[in-house]
This record gives sequence, C-alpha cells and structure tokens, in this order.
Amino acid sequence: MRVALFVTCVNDTLFPGTGRAVVRLLRRLGVEVDFPRAQTCCGQMHANTGYREEAVRLARRSVAALRGYDAVVVPSGSCAAMIREQYPKLAGPSGPFADAVAHVASKTYELTEFLIDVLGTTDVGAYFPHRVTYHPTCHSLRGIRLGDRPLTLLRQVKGLELVPLPGAEECCGFGGTFALKNADVSAAMCADKVRAVLDTGAEVLCAADNSCLMHIGGMLGRQKSGVRVMHLAEILCSTEAVGVR
Repeated sequence: MRVALFVTCVNDTLFPGTGRAVVRLLRRLGVEVDFPRAQTCCGQMHANTGYREEAVRLARRSVAALRGYDAVVVPSGSCAAMIREQYPKLAGPSGPFADAVAHVASKTYELTEFLIDVLGTTDVGAYFPHRVTYHPTCHSLRGIRLGDRPLTLLRQVKGLELVPLPGAEECCGFGGTFALKNADVSAAMCADKVRAVLDTGAEVLCAADNSCLMHIGGMLGRQKSGVRVMHLAEILCSTEAVGVR
C-alpha cells in the first residue's frame, strides 16, 4: 500500500518530529509512505475566516498533490476534517474539481482511523512506560468522530498507564483564530483544561492535534507543571528497542 503523508503546515513548521514519527510508525507496519512536496496548507484558516477564494486555491493545490495514492494519512483531526468536510463545499456539486475532491476525500484518513479501519490493527508494537492522559480535540471528537480509536491504540501500548481526563470533551479554548480574537475566554478555557490535566497526575498529555497541544502545553510550561505534551503518533512510534526520548 502506498500512502501520502499530508503532514499539515503546523507540524511542518513547528512540530516536524510528529511527521517523522508517522513515517517511522507506518513503515514499521509495512506501509510505503510518500511525502508529496507540492503540499502546503489545507486552507482551513482561510475558509474559517471568510477567505473563500484563497481557500479554494489551496484546496486545488492540495488535491492535485494528493491524487494517485491508495490513501492519504493526516496526523491531525482538524486538517482531515477540512479535506473531508470542507473541500466538497468549496468544490461545489459538480465538475472536474468536485470529482477530484470526492476521490481524495474518500481516501483521506486521520492517523488512528487509518491504523484501525484500514490496516486493521490496534497493537502497533509500541512501548511507552509512562502515565498518560488523552485530550480529544474538538475536530477529532465532533468533526470526524474518532470515538475511542485513539484510546484503543493507547491501551495496547506496552508499559503505558492510561488515566482518564476529567471533562475530556470540553474544548481547550484554542480554536485557531478564536484564541487570538477572544484571548481572555480562550485563556480561561485553557486554564480549566490544565487543571483537569494536573488532577490526573499524568506525566504526559497526548492528543491527535498539535495545535491544541501547543495551546495547553504553553500554559503547562508557564506553570512549570512538569507535564509533557506529545502527539499520539510520537507515543505510538516509540519502541522498547529505541527507548523513550
């Protein structure tokens, strides 16, 4: 199986380790991974703030870059939701672009969807001997509806102690431009989330979106909490042979 990694601009710019973790994980599972160099931003920020023409241009570029693969894997619930839910709206009901969008969207999977629904695996051979709690980001929870897929994978990681996060379904307050336009509300929501994380006694907070982890992790860091944040892919690619960073 040959898949395209749509790494997302947030990961490419700020969290390249997540992209590398996805590649190592998928190759370990026998998947051929390609990184289409023509990919850029999915256009979510533009679409959400009313810049439709710019969003359409980015959607066209992304679809052109991602065609021809057996699947497209995205380590982000929000960007996967953009391709599957918003691209069809940007493309319209018919025409060549609409057909191309439908083709790519039907083969686009968030990482945990791909592992469980396509590869049919829940145990990826990971080893991570730490106390971990999981934050289900809004797009992964309410958009593409990942359900318990991330938790199912985490429960199979050797050495990992998974602890529930109180109020897990509550938004962390990031929301992209929401955090900029409504900074006080965003900070208050993040403070609630941080208190919940600290109540678990976890060493590591993980999620399927680095944007939310960046938001929560910033406050955890400023409070000198000692709690690390890690993308789910980085935990799943960890092995006993390699060790934990």
